[in-house]
Amino acid sequence: MIRIKVCGITNLQDAVSICKEGVDALGFILSDSPRRIELPKAYEISNALPPFVSRVAVVVNPTEAQLREIEESRVFDYVQLHGSEDAELIKKCRLKVIKAIKLDSEKDCKDILVYQDLVDYFLFDTKTQNAIGGTGRTFDWRILEKVKLKRPFILAGGLGPENIAEAIEKVRPNAVDLNSRVEKYPGKKDIELVRKTIRKIREVSNYHGE
Repeated sequence: MIRIKVCGITNLQDAVSICKEGVDALGFILSDSPRRIELPKAYEISNALPPFVSRVAVVVNPTEAQLREIEESRVFDYVQLHGSEDAELIKKCRLKVIKAIKLDSEKDCKDILVYQDLVDYFLFDTKTQNAIGGTGRTFDWRILEKVKLKRPFILAGGLGPENIAEAIEKVRPNAVDLNSRVEKYPGKKDIELVRKTIRKIREVSNYHGE
């Protein structure tokens, strides 16, 4: 079964409603973003969630001190890195690491080799100038056809009910990450769009017997 993460969680109501739809993980953006959340608020939301829902801290080029604060908060199961983090910082991380790679062309795949043996999972997102993610744009999924990965990967970038089935059919990711295409506005999720997207994910997964 394809795992489902919804990113950009900012409030308790959305978090609880989304968990009722059976998602596997929620993402909390701790860096500059329209969907940024402060650590105390993420802690408050986390305490109200059911068991077996993973919490992901989304950050860009964190310092070692910031990484320790995330770890010691005991909120998160994963840290998702969106910057140009160096190997030593990643090796010191006590949480499982998701490395986001932003893709626009095949030349962007070189970053995969840099992190291949350092991280637990990759997340592939659309390359934009100054955004962490959540742009609502897809990238050319054919870029991934020639990539040989040692790690399971998550597909992100403009995924919603209208294109999620096609994305899964063409890319065959281990997990998908939903954000801006299932929102009313940045930071406020549209639960009906979340529900529709999850339904389509399950339909295509069941079709392939995953």
